[in-house]
Amino acid sequence: MENVELSYDLIRYFEGDVVDFSDYEVDLSRLTDFEQKVLSEVRKIPYGSVVTYSELAERIKCPKAARAVGNALRKNPALVVIPCHRVVAKSGGVGGVGGYLLGSDVKRLLLEMEGVQGDMLETCHPSPRP
Repeated sequence: MENVELSYDLIRYFEGDVVDFSDYEVDLSRLTDFEQKVLSEVRKIPYGSVVTYSELAERIKCPKAARAVGNALRKNPALVVIPCHRVVAKSGGVGGVGGYLLGSDVKRLLLEMEGVQGDMLETCHPSPRP
């Protein structure tokens, strides 16, 4: 039944509704502890907010691991459900360490769909800590 609910929630998300995917289980068992930690923290980034790779590294108590954070995001097995598109470069651009798996145009589209303003993407203002 969860697959049906997830499909419904994904449709709602792409129609522009605010959807909380945090209750969906995602199997991260094939990932390293570090990668699991990164992706678990990414799930806490609210809809319509962004954080930088370095801020995410600080949140997981690895302040010098921004590049490793970017590499971990590339292992995301559940795009959108684990919203790695909400992690941006320090400069505010959608690019970053390793790039978004579906490309920067898709990343920008998802962020704009969530209401992140274009100028915010260029001069990133990280979201407040939850």
